[in-house]
Amino acid sequence: MNRPPLIAAFVAALILLRLAAELALSRLNQRHVRAHRGAVPEPLRAIIDESTYARSVAYTLAKSRFVRIEDAGRALILLIALFSGVLPGGFNWFQDRLGTSTWSMAAFLFTVMVAIDLPTWPLDWFADFHIERRFGFNTKTSKIWWTDQLKSLLISALLAFPLLVVVLTLFDWTGRWWWLLAWAALALFQVVVIVLAPVLILPLFNRFTPLPEGSLRERLLALARRTRFRAQNIEVMDGSRRSHHSNAFFTGLGRFRKIVLFDTLIRHLDEAELEAVLAHEIGHYKLRHVPKLVAWSLAITLAGLWIASRLQRTGAFYRAFGFAPGPVAPALLLLALLAGTVGFWVSPLGNWLSRRREYQADAFAAAAMRCSAELVRALRKLTEKNLANLTPHPLYSLFYDSHPPLLARERALARVRADPAAAAG
Repeated sequence: MNRPPLIAAFVAALILLRLAAELALSRLNQRHVRAHRGAVPEPLRAIIDESTYARSVAYTLAKSRFVRIEDAGRALILLIALFSGVLPGGFNWFQDRLGTSTWSMAAFLFTVMVAIDLPTWPLDWFADFHIERRFGFNTKTSKIWWTDQLKSLLISALLAFPLLVVVLTLFDWTGRWWWLLAWAALALFQVVVIVLAPVLILPLFNRFTPLPEGSLRERLLALARRTRFRAQNIEVMDGSRRSHHSNAFFTGLGRFRKIVLFDTLIRHLDEAELEAVLAHEIGHYKLRHVPKLVAWSLAITLAGLWIASRLQRTGAFYRAFGFAPGPVAPALLLLALLAGTVGFWVSPLGNWLSRRREYQADAFAAAAMRCSAELVRALRKLTEKNLANLTPHPLYSLFYDSHPPLLARERALARVRADPAAAAG
């Protein structure tokens, strides 16, 4: 089969251009971090000592070196998958032995995505058991790591495979408008997962226990009442079984909603600081950041399915990768494989929106607490404990950071005046 060379060359160039940009941004950030490693940034010298700052610089540089290898490896895997002929060969094999039913095509798509993900497992292993362990974060055992991988694979099979069957069936039933109905099915699926994940999925990986009775529980429940945030429970997650990193979040919808605190977070922060962190998370909810995030995701999904529907009617695109034109499964597969490459170039917009929402949630927390001091202390402690990069290069941050740097958040909080009415809203 003759492959249209221009399309293949354009896609290959796009992948290599992304890799070049990733490597350039990584080197730019490394130089920027090294240029500032001589001394702790002025506003933080009273709370972060030189040895901790040196460890944060070393951690940032170690991760940066590893990510360069990871980026190159993923780009190589993608180029091999797209241009070696293995994908059309596998597609033909499935058709010859399993037929062209939606179940067969769904099995092909799922198998390819798993096969492409498997070569990245050694990289994930190295990140956990060499880099994260070297800096005192990883607490996983080999058994936990392998169990997590296999559980994730099983959950993907139970959720993704039936979803693929539904999408392919809609294509057979509805013709050229399949992409719109498929999007509706995906939207419903996403809502169901958000509702059921706290009940059925998260407990497969971590143990959740109610926050014990006491002053902390009462303080957090009082905050929830003050900000009109309804939650069924406050639970503690045994995050320390896997990592010393800390976090807090709420999950679920309606009667399944609950507040979750990492056990490591409770160890690192005092009660007032934990209240401020929870106020920040409640701010995300009260300001409707979660529905906005879901809407953004669904909009991208809708655009992607529309593009897939157009590609499905473009024979030259199929032939560029060795497929015979017609079936929708190759179009969906190629779109999924190239989504990250295209998404990289629009990631600054998504990160800008995310950082904007972080500033808004910080302001909400300051208003709810009637003071920003507790949140500032919490952010400083978390930055110190997580060895976060205090001096990222602005261009690198634009492409990679969904949260603003600590000093930028502090400057923003310094401009915020507590507004109790905002917390009540």
